[in-house]
Amino acid sequence: MKILKLPKTNFKLFMEGLQNYGEVHVPKKKSSQSFVFGPMENTSEIAMDYLRTINPPKKYFFKPKDTLFNFSSTKGFTEVIEDSDKKIVLFGLHPCDIHGLKILDIVFGTNYPDKYYFARRKNVIVIGLSCMPDDKCFCRSMATDATEDGFDLFLSELKSSYLLTVGSSIGDDISTDLKHLLTEVTKKDTNEYLKIRKERKNRFTLSLDTSDLPYILELQRESEVWEELGKKCLCCGSCSMVCPTCSCFNVYDIKNLITDSGQRVRQWDSCLFKDYAVVAGGHNFRVNRADRVRNRYYDKQNGFVSQYGKPSCTGCGRCIQYCPTKIHVVEVFNKVRGEA
Repeated sequence: MKILKLPKTNFKLFMEGLQNYGEVHVPKKKSSQSFVFGPMENTSEIAMDYLRTINPPKKYFFKPKDTLFNFSSTKGFTEVIEDSDKKIVLFGLHPCDIHGLKILDIVFGTNYPDKYYFARRKNVIVIGLSCMPDDKCFCRSMATDATEDGFDLFLSELKSSYLLTVGSSIGDDISTDLKHLLTEVTKKDTNEYLKIRKERKNRFTLSLDTSDLPYILELQRESEVWEELGKKCLCCGSCSMVCPTCSCFNVYDIKNLITDSGQRVRQWDSCLFKDYAVVAGGHNFRVNRADRVRNRYYDKQNGFVSQYGKPSCTGCGRCIQYCPTKIHVVEVFNKVRGEA
């Protein structure tokens, strides 16, 4: 691991230099309280102080709506992988979102690797960015508040510069190419980083006790908490759409008017939707809202843990911020524990 220093006076030139490696996408302000990742048109539009975007970075690899292949009665099947050759530099991912991508790598890479996901993944350069938490961040509880891998470059902000950590061979190529913009790290920089690190640690006000949580969830499958939550939850799927690790999808065909050709499409789905668990014959395993809500919580903190040894929640706070009925995931688990 190599660490260099990028003075803030050189930041604009640094961002412009990244354009040699692909189309640069950055966090941008959409409204007073919302941000999105989008193509950089000018360095002045980069929202360096953002905390979370509406849609997570997964949209670049696991598209909200994705054509898998075209078909026709005359030509048969023609595979389609949209944007498979498009080079992108994705700038500004916080540690929790980098962990989100690492979780998706497991989901789409285990047993039956998803070629659509990885065709895009290999062409994206990931550049991380440090952050200060707010009252919705509980990434420290999920051990996703920092990361030592999963990025090509990572910028940790100091007062007048950034510490630039090199995390891959392509990251090393970029740092070598732009070395005229970089300097060596001094003892003063190190001390400043340690001071900011301590301040960041003290900024966390929200925490989730994950110790023996899967065990408690097994004991609390019939808890009245889920019925209460089912009455409050709209099952709109907002939390699933903004979640950096939710990967449920539906597959369907779109046919032309004479039905001899069409497309097979994959689209984001949610286990909260009523028809998600419908099987042949019209039977629904989770017809009640309470069952669907419980299933989502169990998948994050129980099912994924049992299969991969860690939860699939990153503590980014998106589900808290964008739930229309203000359901608070940490408060839910505290109720399950009997602590609220």
